[in-house]
Amino acid sequence: MILEIAQIDIKPGFEAEFEDGVRRATPLFMRATGFQSFQLRKVVERPQRYQLVVRWGSVEDHVVGFGGSKDFLAWRQLVGHCFQDLPYVEHSLEVVGWSKEA
Repeated sequence: MILEIAQIDIKPGFEAEFEDGVRRATPLFMRATGFQSFQLRKVVERPQRYQLVVRWGSVEDHVVGFGGSKDFLAWRQLVGHCFQDLPYVEHSLEVVGWSKEA
């Protein structure tokens, strides 16, 4: 399992529109091969910065499968106009994990 972590800075005043666009894009992600889950997180210290955290089966599922699809273009049409800059995207693997949650 791979985590895609995208840091996305939004133009001032576009926060609600961006959040709504992400909600509307849910089906685009859900039908992608290798998609497992996603969260949109808002950075407390910077209210115009978001983190989109997506669980994929592999980097290829994200970059090649979703990134090369019509659904990716639809995603960008829903939210791309809200971006201040291009998102900064990284993929990560868990090397140590622990949770207090049951």
